[in-house]
Amino acid sequence: MQLSKLPTTQTARAWPASRWRETALGVLIVAALALLAPAAFAADTPVPEKGDIAWLMTATMLVILMTIPGLALFYGGMVRSKNVLSVLMQVFIIFCLIAILWSIYGYSFAFTNGNAFIGGTDRLFLQGMDSSSLAATFSKGVYIPEYVYFAFQLTFAAITCCLIVGAFAERIKFAAVLAFIVIWFTFSYVPMAHMVWWWAGPDAYTSVEAAEEALKTAGFLFQHGALDFAGGTVVHINAGIAGLVGAIVLGKRIGYGQTAMPPHNLPLVMIGASLLWVGWFGFNVGSNLEANPFAGQVFVNTILATAAATLGWVLLEWLTRGAPTMLGAASGAVAGLVAITPACGWVGPMGAIVIGVLAGAVCLWAVTWMKSKLKYDDSLDVFGVHAVGGILGALLTAVFCSPSLGGTGVIDYVTGEVGAYSIGTQFIAQAKGVGVAILWSGIVSFVAFKLVDMTIGLRVTEEVEREGLDTAEHGERAYS
Repeated sequence: MQLSKLPTTQTARAWPASRWRETALGVLIVAALALLAPAAFAADTPVPEKGDIAWLMTATMLVILMTIPGLALFYGGMVRSKNVLSVLMQVFIIFCLIAILWSIYGYSFAFTNGNAFIGGTDRLFLQGMDSSSLAATFSKGVYIPEYVYFAFQLTFAAITCCLIVGAFAERIKFAAVLAFIVIWFTFSYVPMAHMVWWWAGPDAYTSVEAAEEALKTAGFLFQHGALDFAGGTVVHINAGIAGLVGAIVLGKRIGYGQTAMPPHNLPLVMIGASLLWVGWFGFNVGSNLEANPFAGQVFVNTILATAAATLGWVLLEWLTRGAPTMLGAASGAVAGLVAITPACGWVGPMGAIVIGVLAGAVCLWAVTWMKSKLKYDDSLDVFGVHAVGGILGALLTAVFCSPSLGGTGVIDYVTGEVGAYSIGTQFIAQAKGVGVAILWSGIVSFVAFKLVDMTIGLRVTEEVEREGLDTAEHGERAYS
């Protein structure tokens, strides 16, 4: 409406009274429509809830906290004093490196439409994204800002890459770590994230036919029904397998098996594990993407599984090895966090406790008996805790997701109701997810390590390893 086309006061006085009343009424109607138009438009355009935005940004910061300083201190306390800064540096710089790679191409290839294994180029260099861009949640009609979703997923990519370095700590070149991470992130993490988590969103599921078409555009493992609420396959199995391959390719540390290599600072280990536990609420509960009542169930599951795993690990350690240790308690807590990660949004509190107890026992067995028998040098037990715990949690998700065992079941977005559930069918889907994660990460990791070894070399010299990576690689000491 252009004001220049409204009659002037002088012209209005010359008009008949009836014409003036008609004009005035028309102006009021137009003005009312102008005021109502934004509201009508807004009704058709999803508006993110401020509470969801605030929670997800908080969750993102919590995942940063669990990485730097949480994971860094946890790993740093477990190595020898001459190598603590090298581990802190690796975690810190990898986080920064992945943040940049995620913005350039990682997010686009993970979370845009492409094929079943990799996304497209719609978001390369974050093109087409601004403050008005939206990302779907798990509820129909509920959206969050895409920038916030991008940042949240950035922290997942970063911590996954940081987890790997604990397996071959104290003997790898800093440059080799960075080169490997670039290759592995590109060809292992990004495709796995797409295969497990990419889908069209709940609003695409309007009918049976529409659901079938939407499913065709989803990631490979999503199409096969694999459930992974917060990263059992994408994060923990993926990273744990890469760590095992790295430990084998690099070989054992000098003196491993003949010289004691205890953690140099157990208080740091405890502080790091505690920060991991606190940050993990962002990891698990944040994966709900909404600050709604269901987030409370995920929150409770994360507490209970971790506590149960800690008690299970310490009790079994006490019975079999004669003493309950702080290192065991911290390791048990992380094992519980890992195992509940894929299951936290699918199981009930009692299921979470069972998963936690089993994770504590199985992961203790993996880092003691299995590691001893297979004779590999996984410095900080990345495989034994993350891969084994992730596999256990992913498979048990199928069991305790069952509504008959207190789980949520799986919602049918067409009907809005929980669908028929079969533990056996879901177990097969979970096993497919586990198998793909193991094979994919294993192959990519082996090729990546070999490429780096043939170019810049993987391992430091014997002299550097004996001296310690802190002074030889970084020119610093943690303690004077």
